[in-house]
Amino acid sequence: MPAVTESAPSESALPSPRVLVVVCTYNERENLPTLLPQILAALPTADVLVVDDDSPDGTGSWAEQTAEVNPRVAVIVRKDERGLGGALKAGIRYADEQGYDFLLNLDGDQSHRPADLPRLLALATAETDAPDIVVGSRYVADGKIEGWPLHRRMMSRMVNGFATKILRLPVKDCSGAFRCYRMASLRRIPLESIRSDGYAMLEELLLALHRDGAKFAEIPITFNDRQVGESKLTTRETIRSVRSLLRMIIR
Repeated sequence: MPAVTESAPSESALPSPRVLVVVCTYNERENLPTLLPQILAALPTADVLVVDDDSPDGTGSWAEQTAEVNPRVAVIVRKDERGLGGALKAGIRYADEQGYDFLLNLDGDQSHRPADLPRLLALATAETDAPDIVVGSRYVADGKIEGWPLHRRMMSRMVNGFATKILRLPVKDCSGAFRCYRMASLRRIPLESIRSDGYAMLEELLLALHRDGAKFAEIPITFNDRQVGESKLTTRETIRSVRSLLRMIIR
């Protein structure tokens, strides 16, 4: 009987990774109807999860109506809860429960360009030497910030430089939300160990992944200041973030 040689499946025969884009929102009714179609077009095989903190302006209601007619869109409305950190945790749990392979995250105010999403995913899914986390960075070569006043640029650079040096993170932009995560890496991180609920959760999650041995990469992006709506990064939230960073150092 002749020997049977088993050939490896061709690349085209391998299943495509399941990809979820998470958008955390609060009072983004003016932005989401423009942003969501751009995300769906940028990644035609990905799904989108909107995590809304029960926005009084109707953001969550609009998203739920969209999800009723578009099977690629899902919505979580968090009642009596606020904060980017908690919303992102909810998105990570959903991605875990639904068996996604990659999770991408971007701001809901159109500060990040959906057209850049494929660049993050392409690097994360590279055939060789693929990283576990790809960060869309404002602070690497060719990265830009448009529309911010000088004092805000300086504060952002100061916080990022402080966090990178003190926490020894292998990235230059540790406070930006525009990222692609490999879910296999996120599944190794107990979310209950991430104590930050606000913007500092972005740094704390990177720190946990770094300590777990995850591999990082950064690509340059252009960050645009929001054109409509109000920024959630208030002075109070900035102070909370700095306090959270100090707590991470002590831990």
